[in-house]
Amino acid sequence: MVARTLPATGGRLAIIAGAGALPHHVAEAARRQGEDPFIIALSREADADWTGFDHTVLAIGDFAGISRTFEKEGIDRVVLSGGVRRRPEWRDIRPTLRTLATVPSVLRTLMSGGDDAVLRMAMDLIEASGARVIGAQDVVPNLLADTGPLGAHVPTDDDRRDIEAGIAAANALGALDVGQGAVAVGGRVIALEGAEGTDAMLARVAALKVEGRVSTRRRGVLVKLCKPQQDQRADLPSIGPSTVAGAEAAGLAGIAVEAGRALVLERSQLVEKADKSGLFILGVERGG
Repeated sequence: MVARTLPATGGRLAIIAGAGALPHHVAEAARRQGEDPFIIALSREADADWTGFDHTVLAIGDFAGISRTFEKEGIDRVVLSGGVRRRPEWRDIRPTLRTLATVPSVLRTLMSGGDDAVLRMAMDLIEASGARVIGAQDVVPNLLADTGPLGAHVPTDDDRRDIEAGIAAANALGALDVGQGAVAVGGRVIALEGAEGTDAMLARVAALKVEGRVSTRRRGVLVKLCKPQQDQRADLPSIGPSTVAGAEAAGLAGIAVEAGRALVLERSQLVEKADKSGLFILGVERGG
């Protein structure tokens, strides 16, 4: 896949950075394409060293501070990138005058909405502050998974049955706005991703195998898909070298991710690790 140059807009790109490696990938790729990205690192979430980039640190619900930063830095586009482990509480919300009237609906969404609803609300508030939200894949299209195997190994017929079971489960789970991943072993779904995230789910699968509650004779597959209703500007499913390590520890045969709608982080390291571990990495269509 060929990287495309971002269109000139006259304004500056901001990256609202949570945890993990993805925000740095996006920032570095944007810089290579001639952008001068400004980083808004989320306090208690962002864990990267942003030395070398213009940046500030703001709380996750500080929309007034975000709005001031947009105005000061001339921001017209925003990428939401990286993991967010906690939802803002009502005391964290600092609205602008423009968004003050939305506070009651914001609090209702925080209390009862799923992850997708919270993300859509955050994007609406950001855009009310004067910038357009775009997807990380609009900045770094080469991160998207391609269809087919990414490394040296390919799934067996048994693995493909696990992939089909995992796709069905991930589709159902995503429709409920719960998670994006599922693990199937021997054609049976044994784990669904919840708020704990993929790495914790894989650790749970490893524990189930140690305890003898899941057969170790059959390996199994991790499947990650976009939620059917997901806004693709944020929280695309992603895998990286740590995902491969977790799948190996869980005794799985491989990982299947949605082609064109899932991000592959640190691809060369991921493929090298998967090849050495004997795991396949496969880009699939959501229908199987």
